[in-house]
Amino acid sequence: MIIVCQRLLKNTKINGITLYPFIFIKNPEDKKNRVLINHEKIHIRQQLELLIVFFYILYIAEYYYHFFRLKNAYQAYKSISFEREAYAMEHDLNYLRKRKFWGFRKFMK
Repeated sequence: MIIVCQRLLKNTKINGITLYPFIFIKNPEDKKNRVLINHEKIHIRQQLELLIVFFYILYIAEYYYHFFRLKNAYQAYKSISFEREAYAMEHDLNYLRKRKFWGFRKFMK
């Protein structure tokens, strides 16, 4: 379910965020942004595969691992395997049809 929530994302650079089973987007026109929605749907699949709670545990653990290693919040975020997969495959609108189970593993550093 896609929800426009300008208040939640108001003062951020974030255009969308997925908190299973919802995709929150900042701007109403982003509902038509197929690339952004595909990126967030990839996160929904990742969350389901890891039974939701383990996704968040691994996401936070990876973020802090990369943050302490790189000393840069944005680079740490971009280094998370879940984000690497979503960014790499967001333009392939058929990706989720052919994606293998735990597809994010091949994006781990």
